Amino acid sequence: MLASINPLGERSRNRTWWVTVSWYIAGSIVGGALMGTAFGALGELVDLALSPTAAAVGVVAALLGVVAFLFELHVGGLVLPTVRRQVDEDWLSRYRAWVYAGGFGFQLGLGVVTVVPTATVYLTWVFAFLTGSWLGGLVIGATFGVARALPILLVSRVRTPGQLRDAMRRFAGWAPTARRASTAVSALVPLLVVLVAWSAS
Repeated sequence: MLASINPLGERSRNRTWWVTVSWYIAGSIVGGALMGTAFGALGELVDLALSPTAAAVGVVAALLGVVAFLFELHVGGLVLPTVRRQVDEDWLSRYRAWVYAGGFGFQLGLGVVTVVPTATVYLTWVFAFLTGSWLGGLVIGATFGVARALPILLVSRVRTPGQLRDAMRRFAGWAPTARRASTAVSALVPLLVVLVAWSAS
């Protein structure tokens, strides 16, 4: 996405990058909020039907955090389930900026309709569900949408092909660190859930 929606590319399409990015971020927030709200509402229905205790919810959250951690480490050959599609870059030449930028952002905000790079994406929607509240799910989803979209700002200073190549090379170098950070988050989630449950008891 960073290689597609940047000041250099938008200038070549006679469009204003900041306007395009605004649509992209808005689309990601809407997509995330919609997905989070759906999972939160589903969790609310389950909560009304089963009335689980806070301790039970905490145990489920911690266990699923462990599962996410195991997927991140590929323990026992575990492979993260995901679709193989990406956003359709033909949209860049076919549609107006608000359509392709908003559409790309919306798909990435949903989190699971394009390649899922990390188990923390699934964990986000699990937590939205476990809030047992459409509002809680909305907050989690909207936050996810913001976090998913903000990296686009890293290319805000790209003006030449050389700068774009340098930026892409730099981002590729950050990939191992990002992977380790994602694994660390998956490892910390079960611990944090246990600590919160313990402090609330």
